[in-house]
Amino acid sequence: MSLEEIHFSREELARYNRHIIIPEFGLESQKKLKAAKVLVVGSGGLGSPVLLYLAAAGVGTIGIVDFDVVDDSNLQRQVLFGVHEIGNPKVEAARRRLESLNPHVQLNLYNTHLNAQNALDIIKDYDVIADGTDNFPTRYLVNDASVLLNKPNVYASIFQFEGQVSVFNYVDKQGKLGPNYRDLYPTPPPPGLVPSCAEGGVLGVLPGIIGSLQALEVIKVITGVGETLSGRFYIFDAMNFESRTFNIQRRDDNPINGKNPTIKELIDYELFCGMRAVEEKPVKAITVKELYDWQVRGEKFQLIDVREPHEYDIVNIGAELIPLAGIIENEKNIRRDIPVVIHCKVGGRSAKAIKELEEKFGFDNLYNLKGGILAYIDEVQPELTKY
Repeated sequence: MSLEEIHFSREELARYNRHIIIPEFGLESQKKLKAAKVLVVGSGGLGSPVLLYLAAAGVGTIGIVDFDVVDDSNLQRQVLFGVHEIGNPKVEAARRRLESLNPHVQLNLYNTHLNAQNALDIIKDYDVIADGTDNFPTRYLVNDASVLLNKPNVYASIFQFEGQVSVFNYVDKQGKLGPNYRDLYPTPPPPGLVPSCAEGGVLGVLPGIIGSLQALEVIKVITGVGETLSGRFYIFDAMNFESRTFNIQRRDDNPINGKNPTIKELIDYELFCGMRAVEEKPVKAITVKELYDWQVRGEKFQLIDVREPHEYDIVNIGAELIPLAGIIENEKNIRRDIPVVIHCKVGGRSAKAIKELEEKFGFDNLYNLKGGILAYIDEVQPELTKY
């Protein structure tokens, strides 16, 4: 549909009036927003402000990809949801909130895990992709799919007090193609080196700040107003209220669109990021049900919690507290004559603790609690508080 064919109702004109009266923006830019189709990958901490502001701004079609459900631990930062949505699919909860915000926007829902098998089919129908994911396999997947389909990818990430924003694979007004995620990060970090927000935490207001900047860049890409962050990488430090912007350039050795590209189709991104290799040599594990059966039968075992003291104070299941940072120094306090079950919040830190103990001291009686304390609460003691 051409811009000449786009019309606004009286209600829409009143709604978007503050946009339209900006001389540098005007009615034409608002028409571009209405004609645009934006896919938001992830509706969590970053996706919440992105979706709210894109819907409020009048982006005509918004796709939402997310396979998760709303949890009460999300509500500290995922302002798209309320307590009444706990347990509901995020895409459905997002639709209800966004329709109440702007009924003039079309919403397409994808309650699925974005992967190499479906990414191209989903992304191909959109003009701009907004990547709000929190794991490396999906970031590389979104990047590569965007490059293969010639779609601009507005990227953002958050961790603890730091946020990052950039615009990848964008063709500027002079027709020059900008860098993509692989130009900035040719290879992913080793598995487990960079913790997720679930493990390392994030200041609740930070995704609101960074997600708003991400939405801003999406709007600039669509309308052509202003200069985007293409070729630049913005970093915000909330702790010291400092920001830095670095220039980034395309690399000749970029495997997907350098001088001699080797990636012609989507690949196995978990394998590429080392996730598959980790799964091939797993630590021994025990399910929540199996642990509960041990408890009921009165089996002898040692239960260790490797979270931080403040997490333990919020909720615990009676384990001995030995934070991950001190697990090596406390080796002598860990039994060798009976099974030892180690847990954390979701299972990442406990798996790391087990690997360190096995490698350094030769333990062979350690078990990781699958899903951590959150799974235990869900399946055994739902009356306990989650966080």
